[in-house]
Amino acid sequence: MFEHFFSPESVAVIGASREKGKVGHDILKNLINFSYKGKIYPVNPHAESILGIKTYANLKSINDRIDLAVIVVPARQVLDVVNECIEKGTDSIIVISAGFKESGIEGAAIERELYQKIKEHSIRMLGPNCLGLIDTRSSLNVSFAADMPAKGNIAFFSQSGAICTSILDWAVSECIGFSKFISMGNKTDIDEVDLIKVMCEDDHTKVVLGYLEGVKNGVEFINAAKALTREKPVILVKSGGTSAGARAASSHTGTLAGSENALDAACKQSGILRAMTIEELFDYARIFSQQPLPKGPRIALITNAGGPGIIAADAVERSQLKMASFSRNTIDTLRSFLPSIANVYNPVDVLGDAKEDRYKFVIEKVIEDPNTDIVLIILTPQAMTEIEKTAEVISEISSKTDKTIVTSFMGGKRIESGLKIMCQKKVPNYTFPERAITAVEAMYKYTLWQKKQPPEIKKFNIIKDKALSIIANTKQNLRRYISEEDAKQVIAAYGFRIPASILAASETEAAEAAEKIGYPVVLKISSPDILHKSDFGGVIVDIKNSNEVQRSFCDIIQKTRRLMPGADIKGVLVQQMITGGKEVILGMSRDPQFGPLLMFGLGGIYTEILKDVSFRIAPIGLSEAEEMIKEIRSFPLLTGVRGEKPADINTLLNDILKLSQMVTDLPDIVEIDINPLIIFPEGSGTIALDARITIS
Repeated sequence: MFEHFFSPESVAVIGASREKGKVGHDILKNLINFSYKGKIYPVNPHAESILGIKTYANLKSINDRIDLAVIVVPARQVLDVVNECIEKGTDSIIVISAGFKESGIEGAAIERELYQKIKEHSIRMLGPNCLGLIDTRSSLNVSFAADMPAKGNIAFFSQSGAICTSILDWAVSECIGFSKFISMGNKTDIDEVDLIKVMCEDDHTKVVLGYLEGVKNGVEFINAAKALTREKPVILVKSGGTSAGARAASSHTGTLAGSENALDAACKQSGILRAMTIEELFDYARIFSQQPLPKGPRIALITNAGGPGIIAADAVERSQLKMASFSRNTIDTLRSFLPSIANVYNPVDVLGDAKEDRYKFVIEKVIEDPNTDIVLIILTPQAMTEIEKTAEVISEISSKTDKTIVTSFMGGKRIESGLKIMCQKKVPNYTFPERAITAVEAMYKYTLWQKKQPPEIKKFNIIKDKALSIIANTKQNLRRYISEEDAKQVIAAYGFRIPASILAASETEAAEAAEKIGYPVVLKISSPDILHKSDFGGVIVDIKNSNEVQRSFCDIIQKTRRLMPGADIKGVLVQQMITGGKEVILGMSRDPQFGPLLMFGLGGIYTEILKDVSFRIAPIGLSEAEEMIKEIRSFPLLTGVRGEKPADINTLLNDILKLSQMVTDLPDIVEIDINPLIIFPEGSGTIALDARITIS
């Protein structure tokens, strides 16, 4: 279906203009100037020819099939043109025109009508409000960009036309080539999922870049990206995330979630590398396009200045890379060649007076070392430095090895000539060594993803009907929040261990319940209208006798009626008091794009303050649950410190997987907190002290 977008035999530009500087003029000019081989049909009822090509009043008057229609008319006229495309049998259109949903209510209404029209007639549409499209293999440039990129192996798609033009300009100066270049605009029809699928089948694309402001269908996005990233790296940058979480949320998880964390989790689970800045996107694009993937994490640093070498080594230590340990033979060879004051270990300091022959010898010997996977060559311009010759040497060596070579020629004007040489020979250079390390690390992370086995989803024996019954009863009573005692029964139905508890309607019943459970006990107000009980004293702990139980019961009821007079009070929950262990939190917030977003982190009352949490999108497998646990900063506390026994990680992993199964099984659950979940030492399990569930 997409061949008419990327290799059409005929293109009509509806709204072609005679006037220079008009979008309809520039698109037609790009088709002509960049040697598109197919037939070009300008459409303009007020012109006989434009740029020397016969012009037609409308599509009907063209006596030929039109594979691709590029529409550059005012928004109000687009529907009329689409009707002409339908009559003509054209199945692929690009709507460059603006004035749709980005312009307000009236434009949004036109866009909805446009979408209904193309869907009804099986037409695929790029845009509206887009820059257009470029395919270098077919020499097709149906955009109003000022340049045509060189042929290359990078495909790029973007919601922003301005980002497109910036990247095109950058690419020219960096000797970067593209296979495809696509501006999605409003994404009314064709979106990132469609384009990811296209890139998967494109033999000319090695690397896929994208700029997004949002994702339309999160589940399809993840599935499509998983298929692509097994074969090709995908690097995305997304804007507009800082206010994404500013919605009403009743749970800790809901407060902490937000679409940024959902997208971050989606990227981790689908192998996408997420660039946090446009600069980082450029950095990653350069190295993935120009160098082979590293076979391992071991990096060798070669420098003519000690300071930058130390800075680079520090950056390596902060990354997932490792400093290569040279073999004895390599060390002896370097020592026999280099001046006596040179450092022959990693980083290798070839000294400030190093010329191209010294660089050449050291680089070749370090690359030959079986303990080296990656080489970073740092050069600072000294008076005797042979910048151009050294650049030539590095380029020659890079062309002959399958190991990853990256450089950091530091400076400005003096190194320009060397940079041009390496640019043309596809050796990526970074102004500072830290950026080079970050780019190489991204490559290494991608190799780990390629080796990672798809997760196996574990299924537990559960009592689903019990959970469904509780949810149904809550809905029947027109409530959004399941009571604490019922919420605990829901998670118990999915295999969570919960403390013994009894709901009491009077102080006498509370005392009897405490005797049955055994002291000490905890008393909690029971009301579906009150979620955060401890905020106003609705929880009393460590109650040791009957008199305390009765007094505490009366205190809680009176305080609740005074502070929350409209609350529906069911009574007081008398609960077994649990001591020891460590507090963690499990939760889920259902993201509108990606679905159930699981959360794990440090538990208790400080969850939202410390924000020491990790996220994944359910369903997940064991390896992803392990990653969630290890990602939090406080993970070492669970492994046992200062003589403490390690926590029962195996039970915790199963709890995360049970939660994953629960929120996948029960789509009515919108938010859930299990907080705190007490995790005991190894072999002693976990217990959920509190649970809050919000339903749709």
